Amino acid sequence: MSQPLDSIAAALESTGDYRVLRRLEPLTDCPDAPNEPTFIGLILDTETTGTDCVADEVIELGILKFEYGASGRIYRVLETFNQLHQPSKSIPADITRITGITDADVAGQRIDDEAVKALATDAAVVIAHNASFDRQMCEGRWPVFAEKNWACSCHQIPWRAEGHEGMKLGYLLTDYGFFHKGHRAIDDCHALMALLARPLRTSGRLALSSLLETARKPTVRLWAEGAAFETKDALKGRGFRWNGQRRCWYMDLPEENLEVERAFLSSEIYQRSVGDLPVDRITARDRFSARTNP
Repeated sequence: MSQPLDSIAAALESTGDYRVLRRLEPLTDCPDAPNEPTFIGLILDTETTGTDCVADEVIELGILKFEYGASGRIYRVLETFNQLHQPSKSIPADITRITGITDADVAGQRIDDEAVKALATDAAVVIAHNASFDRQMCEGRWPVFAEKNWACSCHQIPWRAEGHEGMKLGYLLTDYGFFHKGHRAIDDCHALMALLARPLRTSGRLALSSLLETARKPTVRLWAEGAAFETKDALKGRGFRWNGQRRCWYMDLPEENLEVERAFLSSEIYQRSVGDLPVDRITARDRFSARTNP
């Protein structure tokens, strides 16, 4: 913003009757040299022909490769990658309406698979704002992503506890006083990086630090195998979900809560000891992958 416009914005905000949103600018590199161990991360976003991770295709891939410290501080962007891809079928009209990407834009375009592999090889973590979708869209075509640790900035940062009503990228940016051109891959990557570099509203800790702490913790999946049909309402009310393929109720939970849920199942569902129920351990290497998504 120019100085006169900054003054106008400040005057409006000072009345308490207005909020001014500022256009988000890409994060600038930290001027300080790292004084802690550093790692390589990727922020990734896809635009696709739809929401079916098997049938639909990636039409745009955006990646920011960056250096971050053990504290969660982001030091610098190392590479920026954004490429379009022509799908096997015409882009649906509703996708064009959302993203602005047309068949003419992608005609003759192909994402460079080798460049993607080279970019991702040394990354310690891949971050997406809806990792269960983006991971499954990517790992089938680019196997390098199947072997990476993934983190979800939408569901693994306690946004609501930190004072936010919504978890969508645009809502979070608005809460921080910014707006951006959404639904294009690299623009969403820049928006997410700006959020991850900022302190959270309530705790004051860096958003990336909070995300990494959660992503590193293993979770467990407890299967309520053989539960009677008439217990379905109790299981659903407790937070268990139905897996149609396995025809079984399950719950994903922190390891430290496992015995609490076993006690619930023992007393309310089975009326017996349930130490024999199957339990899967899930880490960031497998979380959000098609390998573990029911």
